[in-house]
Amino acid sequence: MEDGPLTGLRVIDVSTILAGPLCCQILGDQGAEVVKVEHPVAGDGMRGHGPSKDGVPLWWKEISRNKRTIGLSLSVPEGAQLFLELAKTADVVVENFRPGTLERWGVGPETLHEINPRLVIVRITGFGQEGPYAARPGFGTLAEAMSGFAHLTGEADGPPTLPAFGLADSICGIAASSATMMALWARERTGRGEVVDINLLEPIMTAVGPHATVYDQLGVIGRRQGNRSGNNSPRNTYRCKDGSWVAISTSAQSIAERVMTLVGHPEVITEPWFASGRQRAAHADLLDAHVGGWIAERTREEVMAEFERVGAAAAPVYDARDLAEDPHVTGTGMLTRVPDEDLGSVLMHNVMWRMPGAPGRVRFTGRPLGADTDEILRELGVDAATTADLRVRKVIA
Repeated sequence: MEDGPLTGLRVIDVSTILAGPLCCQILGDQGAEVVKVEHPVAGDGMRGHGPSKDGVPLWWKEISRNKRTIGLSLSVPEGAQLFLELAKTADVVVENFRPGTLERWGVGPETLHEINPRLVIVRITGFGQEGPYAARPGFGTLAEAMSGFAHLTGEADGPPTLPAFGLADSICGIAASSATMMALWARERTGRGEVVDINLLEPIMTAVGPHATVYDQLGVIGRRQGNRSGNNSPRNTYRCKDGSWVAISTSAQSIAERVMTLVGHPEVITEPWFASGRQRAAHADLLDAHVGGWIAERTREEVMAEFERVGAAAAPVYDARDLAEDPHVTGTGMLTRVPDEDLGSVLMHNVMWRMPGAPGRVRFTGRPLGADTDEILRELGVDAATTADLRVRKVIA
């Protein structure tokens, strides 16, 4: 298991921005052989996302690590036929085209299962394969808006707030990797591959919490409250003497008591309302004033040292430089440096979890468009003359 527990599994990644590629990155990190299928001219739109260095896209280096890449047009018959040949060899196909697109090209689930009954097909869309919104364009921003996330995020008197990063896509990509493994486990019992229908909206709805249940049972609609929580207090971000920020949480009663003792206001602990998180949240103005005033008189280093001394929960608010230099992050390998043919080496997120007996790893970074096309086609038995002809006609790259 040198490359992880999924060594021997073959995944075809025919998805684009962002959930599908992340799902396949996770599978590849755990040892799966991933073949990235891109449009032979346009490539994957992920290549254009995020900053670049000297024309080299940096996000691509991480999201497409551990993936061989083939430029292949599925919308022309020759390309569709090559995709079917590739699918014959695979355990999993991950796609995120609009519903009906694969079927229109003649490579939908029914056709794929005719040639490979054990194939797991993971279909990622904005709103699902069926329903009134199925045909709508689907992006993470729309899911973040519809899920309730934006409604609940931001200051109480401010507008609904969207994240500055691909939150819905990322949650969906992680969920899709889990769904893929469940489908593979089901295949071991039934002998047949499942079609997984997962959309961007449902996973982030789950992450937002049981707000629909609360509305159903209590008629209560959540509201924005900045960095506070309706479940406990003190819970906020607080500015330190040196201009940096820390965040604290008091989800546990004992932690709340330690915090208030530390900041010099143990008298509030005896108040009847202090005994539960929701009642403390109703007194957030008072508690934040006590905690914020104490923190404002100290540097971040002093605050963190005191919170650690008394066993209270706090964390510094980090930027990217802070994260890259943090001794816990670096010491536990949460970030790893990977050799790269374009950039020399790249610091990136490591494999997301640890399994000492079956460790995954980053074998190589994201590759240029079509870097492995010839090799992959040779494995399918395509001769050099045919490959050259397909390349001239832009069926492949």
